[in-house]
Amino acid sequence: MTTLTPAGTDAAASVPATTTRETGTGSSHDAGARRSAPSWAWLGLAPFAAYVVLFLAVPTVLAIGSGFFAEDGSFTWNNISALGDPVVLTTFANSAGLSLLTAVVGALVGALVCYALLGMNPEGAVRSMVDAAAGVLAQFGGVMLAFAFIATIGIQGVLKLFLQDSFGLDIYANGTWLYELPGLILPYIYFQIPLMVITFMPALAALKPQWSEANLTLGGTRASFWLRIGIPVLAPSFLASLLLLFANAFSSYATAAALASQGSQIVPLQIRTALTSETVLGRENLAGALALGMIVIVGVVMALYSLIQRRAARWQS
Repeated sequence: MTTLTPAGTDAAASVPATTTRETGTGSSHDAGARRSAPSWAWLGLAPFAAYVVLFLAVPTVLAIGSGFFAEDGSFTWNNISALGDPVVLTTFANSAGLSLLTAVVGALVGALVCYALLGMNPEGAVRSMVDAAAGVLAQFGGVMLAFAFIATIGIQGVLKLFLQDSFGLDIYANGTWLYELPGLILPYIYFQIPLMVITFMPALAALKPQWSEANLTLGGTRASFWLRIGIPVLAPSFLASLLLLFANAFSSYATAAALASQGSQIVPLQIRTALTSETVLGRENLAGALALGMIVIVGVVMALYSLIQRRAARWQS
C-alpha cells in the first residue's frame, strides 16, 4: 500500500541530513566571506570628515593653542590669566545674559507657536508654510539680518520714520540703542523663535493621543493632562531646546559685528578687537584665550543638551 506524505512536513523531514548540514555550512561560509570582505561604505563620510577637520577641528586647535603662547612664540600663562580681567568678565557676563534672555523668550514664544500648529493638519498648507518659513528664518542672520533691522528701525529706517512722522514717537529719544548691546536682543530673538519651532515641534508632535484619551477616561481634564502628563514629558525636550538656543546665541558673531560696529560688548566682538584693533597691539593671542573660554562654556552647554536629549528620546522612540 502506498503512503501519502504531507507536503511541507514529512517532505522536509525526508531531506537527507547531510544535505542540510552541507547547505548550512555553505551559508555560514558565504556569510563569513561577506563579513571579511572590505567595505567601502565609509568613503561616503570622507567629504564630511574633511570638512569637519579643516573648518572645525583645525581652527579649534589653533585657537586654543594660540592662547598659551606670546607674540614671540614663547609659552605663557598671561593670556589665560587675562580671562579674570574685569573687562573680560564683563563681556562674558554680557554674552551670557544676552544669550539667556533671547533663549528664554525664543523658547517660550516658539513653544506657543508649536502648540498652535499642533491642532493643524501636518500636510496642510499652513503647517507646510510655517515649517518652511522656520527653516529659512532660522538661518537668516549675519549682515543680511542686520541690514533688515537697520532699514526697518534704524535711524533712517522706514518704521522709525513712520512712527516719528505720524505719531511723534521717537524710539531713539534716549539713545540709538539698536547699535548697542540692547539692540542685539530683537535680531537674536528673530532667529531664535524659528529655531525653537524646528527643534521642539517633533517632541510636541510625538505626544501620543492615547495618553489624552486615558486621562479623560480616568476623569481628568485638559488642564490636568498638561500638568501631570504633557509638561513633565516635554520638560526634557524643552530644556534641551533652550540649551541649544543659548549656545546658538552665545556663539553668534556676524549679526552683532554688523550692528555694533563700535565697542566690544560681547565675547565674539572682544575677540575681533584683540585681532584687529590698532590700539591694542601685542595681544593678538588673547583672542585664543577668549576663544578657549567660549569653547568651554559652549562645550558644557552642549554636553548637558546631549544628556537631556538622550533622556527625552526614551519616550519619543
